[in-house]
Amino acid sequence: MSEANDYQGSCFCGAVQFSLSGEPEAMAYCHCDSCRHWSAGPVSAFTLWQPDAVRITQGAEHVSVFDGNPGSDEENVVSERRWCKVCGGHIYTDHPTMGLIDVPAVVIQGLHFGPGFHVHYQETVHHIQDGLPKFRDLPKEAGGSGLELAE
Repeated sequence: MSEANDYQGSCFCGAVQFSLSGEPEAMAYCHCDSCRHWSAGPVSAFTLWQPDAVRITQGAEHVSVFDGNPGSDEENVVSERRWCKVCGGHIYTDHPTMGLIDVPAVVIQGLHFGPGFHVHYQETVHHIQDGLPKFRDLPKEAGGSGLELAE
């Protein structure tokens, strides 16, 4: 991922538009219960970006937030999921404790999704044999145990 790019994306209806600059810090699959429920799928394909790489370019007034950890205090929020109030389409998830923004790969136009690993594989409901590392929680670099599970 050496060449910097600019990408465009939107919610399902297009009321909210955004741009991404550069390249994602990581691309992977998440198998956790929270992401599966949020994405309404057996697995979530995500991309992680530096916060300054993500910019809402249209429809900011239509963006709403759901605290992914109800009852947590502001300093311990793990995820804030952003979505469009018009169509309900997903835009991104802010992970303040990681200092990164998770943009679903499917809403980014023209991005070649090249996943590098799987996270929270112990919660999987859809086993994928693709030769990529399968982490029980997260890689050590992301604050996890780094423990890998078998395919």
